[in-house]
Amino acid sequence: MTKIRSFHLATSVFSLLISFGILGSPSSQVAAEGWSRFRGPSGNGIAEATSNVPTEWSRDTNIAFRTPLPGQGWSSPVVSDGRIYLSAAIPAGEAGDSKSPDFDLSLIVLDAKNGDVLKTVSLMRQTAEKSPKIHKKNSHASPTPIVDGERVFVHFGYQGTACVDLEGNVIWKNRDLFFKPVHGNGGTPVLVDDKLIFTCDGASDPKVVALDANTGEVVWEVDRPNDASRKFSFCTPALISVNGQTQVIAPGSDCVLSISPDDGRVIWQLLYSGYSVIPKPIYHNGLVFLSTSYDTPSMLAIDPTGEGDVTDTHLKWSLKKNVPHTPSMLADEEWIYSISDDGIAMCVEAATGDIVYKKRVGGGFSASPVMVDDKIYYTNESGLTTVIAAGPDYKVLAENDLGERTLASAAVDGNALFIRTADAIYRIEE
Repeated sequence: MTKIRSFHLATSVFSLLISFGILGSPSSQVAAEGWSRFRGPSGNGIAEATSNVPTEWSRDTNIAFRTPLPGQGWSSPVVSDGRIYLSAAIPAGEAGDSKSPDFDLSLIVLDAKNGDVLKTVSLMRQTAEKSPKIHKKNSHASPTPIVDGERVFVHFGYQGTACVDLEGNVIWKNRDLFFKPVHGNGGTPVLVDDKLIFTCDGASDPKVVALDANTGEVVWEVDRPNDASRKFSFCTPALISVNGQTQVIAPGSDCVLSISPDDGRVIWQLLYSGYSVIPKPIYHNGLVFLSTSYDTPSMLAIDPTGEGDVTDTHLKWSLKKNVPHTPSMLADEEWIYSISDDGIAMCVEAATGDIVYKKRVGGGFSASPVMVDDKIYYTNESGLTTVIAAGPDYKVLAENDLGERTLASAAVDGNALFIRTADAIYRIEE
């Protein structure tokens, strides 16, 4: 049985912060302005209808700026009110072993128009003894920040979470949820009803946690109900609304949970075979779509209207061909679009799972695609972005090569596309 652990809220601290004007008014969800969270204003990788970014660019064409970045990190850029926010792990001097140095886990703030670095804020120190080996495609700063009003939430997985104001002044930190990771950190939190919710799926005792967004105190924890042989996963939850009720969809190893954000109650659960789950689920035309990741990923379409264990009742269809381990999917009209890690672009019918097309794009893929103005942007790990037309007919519109390693997902703000590479961030704009 799933165990829910509830915690007393620090209401006196919250009241004190409000009285001093440190916190803004509570919000029910992240504001849909700019690209203020992972995968954009709706959390599904689709830009606002008014956006219109270039289809073609090169290192010398349609580049508004290229700004070198300190340290390392694969968090995606977020853009809000003329600023870019991203996280990075910056080596801290000569401390520690050269293969596992100390890091300053930091927030970097840039001017979104000209690329100037406005501020680099060290939020917490990751010591050598708490810097376990990570996967070669991971970093110590992979979760994406969230901008909400006057606050920025910066998450470093097992290392901790911080809330700062727009100038980088710390409002709170929580480093009490340390767990033994496998391959490092990964999943990004979601913000709903002033709760910051994220997965803690490490080597043991996997769970989903909610923090009070105003204080950083734990509100509830939900243990995974199953004993997966490989417990580690890295998934960013999705927020959906079903019959007026908000659900937090949180895949992990061998299971996906639907959780009520109010109290941590598990609404439904579905069991499958899969671990190291990375792609963020999407919700489209009344169904939840997700990938079960490793070893052999399946794409699942789930009806989220059930209660309890819905494994045998609410799985509408599954697909086991060319499903991504890492990149999240896109959905538009009656189609689901995906790119596998080895570069197979696929379009399937959302209602049935029937394959419309499979085409080799080429290269390895980790970044999640974005859709802008009926165009899909697939960026591979070498920095080549293939732009294809949305719809059931596969049509390549352009191929654009930055020639730099790229694992982070792109961001869109107005008519600009932002791509983070291993060493820099680009603003791409006509």
